[in-house]
Amino acid sequence: MSNTSTHTGGTPAAGLSADAKTFNWLLDSFTTKTAGVREAIAVSSDGLLMAMSSVQDRANADRLAAIVSGITSLSAGAAGWYTLGALNRVIVDMADGYLIVTAISRGSVLGVIADRSANLGTLAYEMTLFANRAGAALTPALIAELKNSIQT
Repeated sequence: MSNTSTHTGGTPAAGLSADAKTFNWLLDSFTTKTAGVREAIAVSSDGLLMAMSSVQDRANADRLAAIVSGITSLSAGAAGWYTLGALNRVIVDMADGYLIVTAISRGSVLGVIADRSANLGTLAYEMTLFANRAGAALTPALIAELKNSIQT
């Protein structure tokens, strides 16, 4: 793991716990090392932005969080009505790219914008790895810390 002193999005990480720094590092690492990924965010179960990749600006991350939250809510409604279980992944296939939403844990999700060149199998695998790594440490206290740190 990196001992980076920057918060995801380029904001100083002063005062962040080791778990919060690790979560942000994992998100940036996923974004920069996964072919085809343009942007990535983490959204809490209440629809608020928790973390964003450093390639994004805050306004764009907030827009993407609203979209991801809406898709997550629609998926939960369909899953409940048809008794399909918890959300695994939603893929929105567009002419020039993809929007993919994957469950992390405790209702939190990872939202990713990827180029058309991205291999969906590889991308899904990498998103699952991120969810497994990050989700294991995603406690209510860490979620609160991440949401508070991104607001500054």
